[in-house]
Amino acid sequence: MSIYVSNLSAEVEEDDLKRIFSEYGDVNTIQLSMNRKTGEKRGFAVVEMATSAEELAAIRALRGIELMGHSLKVNRATTEYSI
Repeated sequence: MSIYVSNLSAEVEEDDLKRIFSEYGDVNTIQLSMNRKTGEKRGFAVVEMATSAEELAAIRALRGIELMGHSLKVNRATTEYSI
């Protein structure tokens, strides 16, 4: 299972996401989506944590929190995303 995080500010970096998600367990990977042509951030990321229980705890705790002026949308990823 992976976590789909959207409504991200253009200023958010992988380290910012790692900092908040690691409060709920071990973060395996973070893939911040970038536009391949322009290099600009696309406003979403996929986070994978060590266990499903950690992912569920992070989803419940972080859904709707504010990060850099944006209310995060945090859900279970339903498909594999091409980042």
